[in-house]
Amino acid sequence: MTSFDTSPQLNVWRALLALAVVFVMLATTGWTALHTNRESTALQASLTKWEHGRLHGLRLPDPEAGPARLTRFFASLTPEDRDLLARRYPLAVGNMNGAPVTLRYHANHIALDQARKVEKKRMHDSRLSAAGHQDAGRRMHRYESLLTPGRQILAFDPEGSGRIAEVFGNLDRAQRISVVVPGVDTDVLTFEKTGRPYTAPVGMATALYAAERTASPGTRTAVIAWADYTAPDGLGVDAATGLRAAEGALRLNALLDALPGKAPVAAICHSYGSVVCGVAAHDMPRRVSDIAVAASPGMRVSQASHLRTGARVWAMRDATDWIQDVPYLELGGLGHGADPVSSPFGARVLSARGAHGHAGYFQPGTDSLRNLADVGVGAYDAVTCARENDLCQAGVPGTTTAGRA
Repeated sequence: MTSFDTSPQLNVWRALLALAVVFVMLATTGWTALHTNRESTALQASLTKWEHGRLHGLRLPDPEAGPARLTRFFASLTPEDRDLLARRYPLAVGNMNGAPVTLRYHANHIALDQARKVEKKRMHDSRLSAAGHQDAGRRMHRYESLLTPGRQILAFDPEGSGRIAEVFGNLDRAQRISVVVPGVDTDVLTFEKTGRPYTAPVGMATALYAAERTASPGTRTAVIAWADYTAPDGLGVDAATGLRAAEGALRLNALLDALPGKAPVAAICHSYGSVVCGVAAHDMPRRVSDIAVAASPGMRVSQASHLRTGARVWAMRDATDWIQDVPYLELGGLGHGADPVSSPFGARVLSARGAHGHAGYFQPGTDSLRNLADVGVGAYDAVTCARENDLCQAGVPGTTTAGRA
């Protein structure tokens, strides 16, 4: 059983450590990292083109309009007109909340193929260095992988380090939806990994999707690997502040507001992704029934009740995870607040047995993955609590047991 020490002496040492970390980060990376903001020029160009475009002589709707307005617009079109728009404005349509998800898959396939051709040319551009040629080759091969038939790319932006989201399952017909929100060093190139696959968003989502089908075979589920925000690059200043989380929270809630159907949604948030979910929580739509965080450095609040959400809040951390040694406090904008697995925080604390370290929570066969899947499908009576007499199941409708033995 994991022990969570919240003694005053430990908090003092953590505060001193926090200050030391701040000075080191400022000395090595500087404050400029706080103001770095990549411009999505290719996406913006496509959106600008849409804004000036017409269909049958009529102006197209504002791409920033609410999802309901855009849903009605696309529903009024013929299949031929929808296909025309996807081909004419692939990045705009592929990232447009409110567009039919199948049309977004189609548009992003077109955008990925265009991006693949760009990188193929860059591989032979004499103006680039050897490192530039290598980067172009890596991107081209990643785009080729994402173009594999059957892949459902819900969002794609090639600018900077890249943003992307992928769906597993049938999003339109799902009875339960889970959104995996990953942490630092997440971009197009790290979206999936051959070695240690379950440490990357695609592996996390595929493992969760399989575990949810095992947990509830009769439930139609869909899982989204959501890397559609600019995550911090490494453990520098960006990772210690809420700037990237604030930007990511806006994008996450835009997605959640536009999801099709009325199925309950679980936000499954790992590491810095839990900071994103914490900032987003108060604006999440009511259909978000659960927020589950694993390996969290904090959610930028001191108590779960301060998230101002009606969703159940779950937390887990394996005893071998180094994240337990970060300073769980907020000081001058640095740090992310209280420890979500501490008793005063008030989350429902789940077992993460078997996770082994910071990146092992989605490894098949672990308590952590089984518990996340149970939360995802609403099988609350099957979850395993982290501590004896823990209240992680208290007040959950339909709960009749104390979890797995």
